[in-house]
Amino acid sequence: MRKRTPQDAPSPPEPRTARELVAEERASAMARIESLERHLASIREVSTWTGTDDEHDPEGATIAYERAQVQSLLADARRELDALERATSRLDDGTYGVCERCGKPIGPERLEALPAATTCIACATRR
Repeated sequence: MRKRTPQDAPSPPEPRTARELVAEERASAMARIESLERHLASIREVSTWTGTDDEHDPEGATIAYERAQVQSLLADARRELDALERATSRLDDGTYGVCERCGKPIGPERLEALPAATTCIACATRR
């Protein structure tokens, strides 16, 4: 077995740009929204055919709970998509990566983890 030399070693992946990160997160949020909308539509369809009474039918509470849970997840995904749209606007106008509170740069690690972040860690912990 041949030993690897430094020139044989794979090069580390190129860091993704902020625009790529935001676009990836946006695509993920949109896919999640589409999936949740389909799931919610199927819950509604099932509930119209079953004719359950959410208050008095033992299965009704389960359907109501599932519907409420999916609606909440859908609302969260839509808020995330909205935040990513605002991040895209900040990229376009050159203010991406600048804390909205103190005006200092947001750390690259924070933006890598949360591409839609609008505050630096120091300001985020002061809330």
